[in-house]
Amino acid sequence: MGIIEKFNDVSKMANDKAKNISEANNLKRKILYEEERIVEIFADIGKKYYKNPNEDPNVFRVLCEDIDTRRRRIKRMRFELNEIRGYKICPKCNSEVKDNFQFCGVCGARLPDPDDEDFTSLETNDYYTESSNNFFNADSTKTY
Repeated sequence: MGIIEKFNDVSKMANDKAKNISEANNLKRKILYEEERIVEIFADIGKKYYKNPNEDPNVFRVLCEDIDTRRRRIKRMRFELNEIRGYKICPKCNSEVKDNFQFCGVCGARLPDPDDEDFTSLETNDYYTESSNNFFNADSTKTY
């Protein structure tokens, strides 16, 4: 192997790494946008209910479906982001597992696969957004 071929290999690896970084940054930006939009929709639901508690439930249902659609997008984008990084996150114990494994080495749970029919189903442990997780888990009955 000559020096030119080695240079070409190094150049290709650097190019691939830069492409992965760019893709990861784009996914992060899209995830952040979806999370911000979810928070805005929750605020819209609250405002609509505050102004008119007897609002047609279909109005709220449409907004809730929009939230669920965005949560599914976020779930898929997070999977893609982790795939770029070379790992999967176990849905049961949150361990990082190499992306070529099908089962978690810590707890034995089956790892998510985007080709599965139920991949985009929302689980009870799915959170609404990364940044607002504490807000939505807050105890609304607590007195301050």
